[in-house]
Amino acid sequence: MHRDHELHTRRKGRNFGLLAVLLAFIVLIFGLTVVKIQTGGFAEAFDHVSRPAIVPQDAVPEVSE
Repeated sequence: MHRDHELHTRRKGRNFGLLAVLLAFIVLIFGLTVVKIQTGGFAEAFDHVSRPAIVPQDAVPEVSE
């Protein structure tokens, strides 16, 4: 058996710190995604198409035939 060099010990600590930061970021993104899906936020895609659901009724021109 051999002892790890002090440099390896410090790197291991930094690697665990980076792992914690990355896991926190992944959990944050996953949580935001779950909340968006549950609340129905951004259900209609941003595809530059007129959405009748958000147009006020008094702003819609009447069609006469």
